[in-house]
Amino acid sequence: MKKIAIAAAAALLVAAGAAQAGGKGEKIYHQICKNCHAVGIAGAPKVGDKAAWGPRAAKGIDALLASAKKGKNAMPPKGTCMQCSDADLKAAIEYMVNHSK
Repeated sequence: MKKIAIAAAAALLVAAGAAQAGGKGEKIYHQICKNCHAVGIAGAPKVGDKAAWGPRAAKGIDALLASAKKGKNAMPPKGTCMQCSDADLKAAIEYMVNHSK
């Protein structure tokens, strides 16, 4: 019985961590990325636009992260989120990609 309780607690911690990571990406999107990616300012791919995000997503998260860190076209480095870590940017990118499938 004790092993089952420990396993259940571990599963809850893993699930909570995954939810928190997703929440961080959503929070960063709404605070920073949404300004351009909700309406397509300066050619930013709109979140929800499968045609725009499909080819980008196909390149993989590492390629998208590299582009975000350097900036791309009109997007400045880190999309102006200079305080964002690589993990923060990755979470925001994953949020946008996952909401554009």
